[in-house]
Amino acid sequence: MITNRIIFTIIFFVISNFVAQSQTKTPNWAFDKSIYEVNLRQYSQDGNFDAFRKHLPRLKELGVGILWFMPIHPIGEVNRKGTLGSYYSVKDYRAVNPEFGTIDDFKNLVKEIHSLGMYVIIDWVANHTAWDHQWTKTNTEFYNTDKDGNFIPPVDDWSDVIDLNYDNKQLWNEMINALKFWITECDIDGYRCDVAGMIPIDFWIEARKQLDNIKPVFMLAEWDTPEMHKAFDMTYDWNMHKIMNSVAKGKMNANDIINHIKNDKENYPDYAFRMQFTDNHDENSWNGTVQERLGEAAECFAVLTYLIPDMPLIYSGQEAALNKRLSFFEKDQIEWKEDKFFQIYKSLNKVKKNNELLHCGIRGGEIEFITNNNQQNILSFIRVKDDKVILAIFNLSETPSVVLLNDTRLSGKFQNFHTKEEAEINKSLKLKLDKWSWNIFIKN
Repeated sequence: MITNRIIFTIIFFVISNFVAQSQTKTPNWAFDKSIYEVNLRQYSQDGNFDAFRKHLPRLKELGVGILWFMPIHPIGEVNRKGTLGSYYSVKDYRAVNPEFGTIDDFKNLVKEIHSLGMYVIIDWVANHTAWDHQWTKTNTEFYNTDKDGNFIPPVDDWSDVIDLNYDNKQLWNEMINALKFWITECDIDGYRCDVAGMIPIDFWIEARKQLDNIKPVFMLAEWDTPEMHKAFDMTYDWNMHKIMNSVAKGKMNANDIINHIKNDKENYPDYAFRMQFTDNHDENSWNGTVQERLGEAAECFAVLTYLIPDMPLIYSGQEAALNKRLSFFEKDQIEWKEDKFFQIYKSLNKVKKNNELLHCGIRGGEIEFITNNNQQNILSFIRVKDDKVILAIFNLSETPSVVLLNDTRLSGKFQNFHTKEEAEINKSLKLKLDKWSWNIFIKN
């Protein structure tokens, strides 16, 4: 006779096993990292792998952990946009864009990056190909077509690419084999997957399973829905990005940030990583530079991306205060110069790596909001885990403010992030913040 206890045990085992299977297995090395997006074409005058190698010591000093390369594949020539075309019009999934060098050049670059303790992911464009991809001749059934059998773009404005048909399971095999190629041949550590939500999640689940059988990989989805975390470690926090832009324009305030973070906590699994950013290649080229969108608030929000869950992104040139919209289809080199942002990002990367409260996913500290005397303009919160505490305070306005905090969770000796001096906090704190300024206090 089966007892209730046995039935309960069976049900618990089945549910637990299902949950375990539905979760991604994030590599251990990823939890304390920041991510850096490499726009190789614009990174140097030569715009190739060898020229980029000269920047590796600087990026190591900056403290970034994951280097994400925008697509490195050959670019389609048929219906090309501009002179050089879009990285995202892929002509061959198993080859390197000759403008960047050879596959051996890339292998050597990956080895050098690994030797410096950093990791490599590459951009993968699985939703569409260039018009002159070999499949347009050998496997026309891989594509969606119109009623007359003509290839079609996935979006009208994406006239340089054509839409793949994921109802075809043979396409799955070919695409997954191509994904496996770069891991087995070049030892990369994962992928950033372009418009990932436009492809069935079941494809990504199967792809992730097969890739993890080779080595633990890190997967970033260019998408922001919770279901993506069945296959991906990290998704874009697009809503937070939009809120930051709106706060900088005076259209939203600190309460909108609080509400968004609380909603995220309810809607996403606790193991999910959310990527925080003030810039990326799309935003920079199409919606404006950081200075255009955030103005004097740029530093404040850059810091905020490190203090909230989960992983901050730096786009090529942000550490040099990039202040131009980089052309997407032409050569448009980044101007490298010394700037305060290098030291800001360097300090933030160091504290993120060394303090588990700022680690990603389930290993980071809980975020808890602290009431202050100006809730609309001042964002104050702690990251907390066991007896460890980080207090963060941001003035999200153009008006200087005297901030008053009074909370029982604020007790003990803290180090002021700016001055490195020790401060004794006994349930209350008073400090003055200039417009768009911030401070962090780390409990000793």
